[in-house]
Amino acid sequence: MAFLMKSMLSSQVKNLGLGGGGEEKTEESSPSDPAAAAGMTREEYEEYQKQMVEEKMERDAAFAHKKAERACLRVHLREKYRLPKSEMDENAVQMAGDDVDDVGLPEDLQKMVAEDQEEEEDKESFLGQLQNLQNMDMDAIKEKAQATFTEIKQTAEQKCSVM
Repeated sequence: MAFLMKSMLSSQVKNLGLGGGGEEKTEESSPSDPAAAAGMTREEYEEYQKQMVEEKMERDAAFAHKKAERACLRVHLREKYRLPKSEMDENAVQMAGDDVDDVGLPEDLQKMVAEDQEEEEDKESFLGQLQNLQNMDMDAIKEKAQATFTEIKQTAEQKCSVM
C-alpha cells in the first residue's frame, strides 16, 4: 500500500515540476537524420524532397496563373463599365506576361460584351439617332429651343444699344 501511494504521489509531484523521486532518463525518440525518421534511405529522401519542391513550384505557378486570369477578367469588366483602373490588376496581368494574353473571357461574358457593343453601335449610328428622335418629346424640344433663343436675344439687347 505504501508503494502504491508513493508511486501515485511521486508521479503527481513530477507533473508539478517539483522534482520528487528519481529522475528518469529521457531517450531521444527522433534520430538526427530526417531520412531515417521518415523510414527512407538518404537517396529516397532527397528524391522525395525534390519532388515536393517541384510540386510546390507547380502549385505556385498555377495559383499565379489563376490570379492573373482573375485580374484580367477584372480589367475587362472595368473597361466594359468604364470604371477606374486598378494598378494591382494591371501589375498582376503584366507579371503573368504572355500566359494571360492567351486566356480569353468566358463565353457567356464574351456574348454579353458583344451584345453591349452592338447596342452601343446601334445608338451611335445614324439610324439609331433617328430612332432616338422619334422617342423624344418634340414639344419639349421646341419650348427649350425657344427659351434659349429668347434668352440669347435678351442678352444681345442688353449688350448692344442698336438693337
